[in-house]
Amino acid sequence: MSVLTLVATPIGNLGDLSPRAVEALAAADVVACEDTRRTGRLLQHAGVDGVRLMRLDAHTEERAAQRVVACLDEGQQVAVVTDAGTPGISDPGERLVKIALAAGHQVTVVPGPAAPVAALVVSGLPTQRWCMEGFLPRKGQERKQRLAEIAAEERTTVLFESPKRVAATVADLLELCGSDRPVAIAREITKLHEEVFRGSLREATEWASKEIKGEVVLVLGGAPAPAEADDHRLGQVLEEILASGTSTRDAADEAARRLGVSRRRAYAHALDLRGDR
Repeated sequence: MSVLTLVATPIGNLGDLSPRAVEALAAADVVACEDTRRTGRLLQHAGVDGVRLMRLDAHTEERAAQRVVACLDEGQQVAVVTDAGTPGISDPGERLVKIALAAGHQVTVVPGPAAPVAALVVSGLPTQRWCMEGFLPRKGQERKQRLAEIAAEERTTVLFESPKRVAATVADLLELCGSDRPVAIAREITKLHEEVFRGSLREATEWASKEIKGEVVLVLGGAPAPAEADDHRLGQVLEEILASGTSTRDAADEAARRLGVSRRRAYAHALDLRGDR
């Protein structure tokens, strides 16, 4: 049975190409890739030859996916790689997988290097709960909205960024998150000139003011959990809700939802207010 295999490739150090990845590439009839010249060099390094290369990048993914499915329909084995890292993570691959699955084909993966995970684990920031944002919009309302959502996110957030726009992104985050929010910026990870900045957004502003070269991953510490409302604020919200004729139980539910307090606390406070009335 033909299989579509997503193959993770090195994000900088060719020594990170796994034996399983080499086996998958050697077993493929077709390798779909972003850059045929770059992938050709990778295959040469791995000692793999006789494999047909097919271009599949962000601009050609929809059309190329149909060609890949046609190859699978013919019983050919197809491997998918990107220029670096794991296909489908801010790289081509996501749409191809959906199309291949819809066509009834098996999809599997040879895991390996992934820049978001590599940057996250060396950042020194919490790793139990985190989210991946990929590349931000360059400008406009969509960028503002995404930045505002990231600033309020309580999980650690991983971002990709162009070295030319790191300073601007750090400045935007500083304005929205405050100067003390922790951040790590990994540059050229796994490569010869690997560098990881760790500090506050205020300190990152100075670091990012220099000329930055190479691939960059930004890891932002999560927003602190909002402080629980005090009794005075809880009373104000309950009074407002109760004044509209809402039942004590429903008022407690609504206040708990608005303020993020426990329903039990809100209900007890609402009963006290009813008693005072």
